Amino acid sequence: MLTFWLRPAFALRVFGRFQRVAGFDRSMALASSALTALVPVTILAGTLLTSLTTYDAAERIIRRYGLSGAGAEAVNALFSPAQGGNTGVGVFGVLFLAISALSFTRALQRLFEQTWELKPLSVRNTRNGLWWLLSAGLYTLVSGWLYTLLGESRRGLLATVCEVPVSAVFLIWSGYLLSARRVAWQDLIPFGLTAAVATAAYSVGTTLYLPRLFNTSAERYGVVGAVFALISALFGVMLVIVGSAVLGREVADELSRIAHGQRTPDDEVRRQWDSVVEQTRSRWRAVRRQVSRHRPEDPPDE
Repeated sequence: MLTFWLRPAFALRVFGRFQRVAGFDRSMALASSALTALVPVTILAGTLLTSLTTYDAAERIIRRYGLSGAGAEAVNALFSPAQGGNTGVGVFGVLFLAISALSFTRALQRLFEQTWELKPLSVRNTRNGLWWLLSAGLYTLVSGWLYTLLGESRRGLLATVCEVPVSAVFLIWSGYLLSARRVAWQDLIPFGLTAAVATAAYSVGTTLYLPRLFNTSAERYGVVGAVFALISALFGVMLVIVGSAVLGREVADELSRIAHGQRTPDDEVRRQWDSVVEQTRSRWRAVRRQVSRHRPEDPPDE
């Protein structure tokens, strides 16, 4: 099974599609758009919820990732409103929040349109973008409830594992909704499962390196350093999402071909791997010959 799904022809198709959607550029664009929407929305949500409950967005982030020192101070300064300041939101503030949030939904929408080769809808899909924002808020609440219920330990392994099926359903729904239902939800299952598992693994990894990243950046650049660390973490998340979308599309196409009786024969898979092994051995022999040719000769015995 592994040799079938990791065969060179399939891997090249995945890599080629990743290049066609400009995977790294798309990931950075999504991370930048997410940052533009995340910070003001988090501050606003924290301000509104603080008046109703004891919710503190900065404190939740600090506890979730085990931040301390300069990193914790920078997150407090970034996500907490100024003490004694006016926490109201004006018309222009609401307009900016709406534009930044919808800009992120359109960036995510373009990812699905390019990956599944759909005609771009742009702002004509705004209604679905608004529905996605509401569902994203619900997903955030469910995820937060899981971490609260199961404990916010440094690694939060149990909560992360329990979050995987929730994330899979949300990601499948995201692709189905933002593509304006032009991609069948069944075709999005490989993407949803891959992205959910990969983001869970990335989440566990961030609990190990993110505190050091936040502390180092905050000590050097202050609050701006927290922004640098945050966009670095978001870039990793979006790279996982983009890669999972590309892989999910190719897996869905491969499963469709298999369902129609067009599965790649086992002997063809074997020939592809034999070719890779032979090319690897040939290059290794060429490298050894070059090293032997340039190796200094031993001096003659006196």
